[in-house]
Amino acid sequence: MSAMITTTTWVRRGVAAQFPTRYEIDEEEMNRISTLARMQLEDAKGDLKAAQDGDEEADEAMDEDHKEKDTMEDDSGKKSGTATTDDDDLKEYDLDHYDSDEVDEDGEKITMFGNVKSLAYHQPNEEDPYLVMPPEEEDEEREELQVLPTDNLLLAGKVEDEVAHLEVYLYEDRDANLYVHHDIMLPAIPLCTEWLDIPVGKTTEGRTTGNFVAVGTMDPDIEIWDLDIVDCMYPNAILGQGGEGEAGKKPKKKKTKANDEFHVDSVLALAANRQHRNLLASASADRTVKLWDLNATKCAKSYTHHTDKVCSLTWHPTESTVLLSGSYDRTVVAADMRAPDSKARWGVDTDVENVRWDVHDPNYFYVTTDGGMVYRYDVRNVPANPKDSKPVWSLQAHDDSVSAFDINSAVPGFLVTGSTDKQVKLWNVENDKPSMVVSRKLDVGKVFSTTFAPDPEVSFRLAVAGSKGVVQIWDTSTNAAVRRAFVSRMPSLEGEVQERFVGLQADQNDSDEEDAAEEVGAATGGADGWESMDED
Repeated sequence: MSAMITTTTWVRRGVAAQFPTRYEIDEEEMNRISTLARMQLEDAKGDLKAAQDGDEEADEAMDEDHKEKDTMEDDSGKKSGTATTDDDDLKEYDLDHYDSDEVDEDGEKITMFGNVKSLAYHQPNEEDPYLVMPPEEEDEEREELQVLPTDNLLLAGKVEDEVAHLEVYLYEDRDANLYVHHDIMLPAIPLCTEWLDIPVGKTTEGRTTGNFVAVGTMDPDIEIWDLDIVDCMYPNAILGQGGEGEAGKKPKKKKTKANDEFHVDSVLALAANRQHRNLLASASADRTVKLWDLNATKCAKSYTHHTDKVCSLTWHPTESTVLLSGSYDRTVVAADMRAPDSKARWGVDTDVENVRWDVHDPNYFYVTTDGGMVYRYDVRNVPANPKDSKPVWSLQAHDDSVSAFDINSAVPGFLVTGSTDKQVKLWNVENDKPSMVVSRKLDVGKVFSTTFAPDPEVSFRLAVAGSKGVVQIWDTSTNAAVRRAFVSRMPSLEGEVQERFVGLQADQNDSDEEDAAEEVGAATGGADGWESMDED
């Protein structure tokens, strides 16, 4: 499977630590890792034994003839002989002592590697020169990791050769420079990311602000990572079943039915509440929306407003308890989380892809669909039947799914759509008269994410990513058509400049990209935003 980027999120300027710290493993952490490894080994052994027992039962049930039993016994003897040979070959690795509690005469624990202490040639109180970095190299590395107050971070959920990770890019606008600052390994294909300004989880006592990210993946758990720590091995917190067990204790058997405590299927959308900072909403393929208390890292409330996968969420810009959700059941629901039984519902003709409140006029919201449509609705005009929904206007923006959508926070009426037809389109919808400003193919493959930068100084910077696994940042303010369309609202756009793009080149061909898209499409079950990946 080749690379692709499924989601991107900007981090505004000035919130990242100027000098991120590098994660260091202490003895306590090593013990925790050892405990987790032992539990995983025990689980694997149990699964293997269960599989072997099942095979034996199946063999006995299928073969009652005495002659065939004799044949099976002969085969069994041959296998046994092979196993004996394999055992002899493995003796030198001493796997029996892999997780042994035995100690030698000096009281040192015996492992498959023997006495680990004997591997160190230096005295116990001396520093190992191979592990201690010289001061000049330490200063150089610290400078390389530096994040200036004028820098943005851009988070990109990526899967490459079946390895899932979160790439943390550093974007220097003045120098038109974009590079991977560090990355974070993930347990499964990332589907959504949300930046958090509140400290969550371990080692956050006494802190009131932070630079964290919540990541939703094909797994039902939501991981929360500290972006100011480099090379961290484990998330600060896990929202879901994976976060329930205590370190060193075997977790309970996982539940698979939808419930009020945690998700049991892929997490498709996340939305942080910027006014009630401890609240995070999540949407899942298990058809539920959950509200998490980040202080307690527990689910505070679960909602079942939809009858199919819930794929998009957005909080109202001013009414901080009102949440908008979109689903593959082809409806959009606006509900007050304090009184969830009181809700408004609108219907569309195909599966919902994205929902967004209009930050410039929160009486309105936008919906994009798998059928290539963009709708603008008035929240004050609630239909008695969702099938009778009347948008303020509708727009056939693309022939394929509108898989990506965003609203420029600085310029009213400035929208962007991205599609699996590989096109990015900029729109001017001033006075409810939508018109296309410019259309581009940015060599990212099928477009899965289009996001405007959050800071006023760089609000025209547009991050675009997709099935080729690369990110492009387009300074839309340098496009002549954009400058003409919005100069009346942004006088600084007057005049002509050279168009500017910043990004990394794709290193795989279109056939690789299609294979990657098909794999994710199959894994997510089809009729969602990923279904259209399977089509050219």
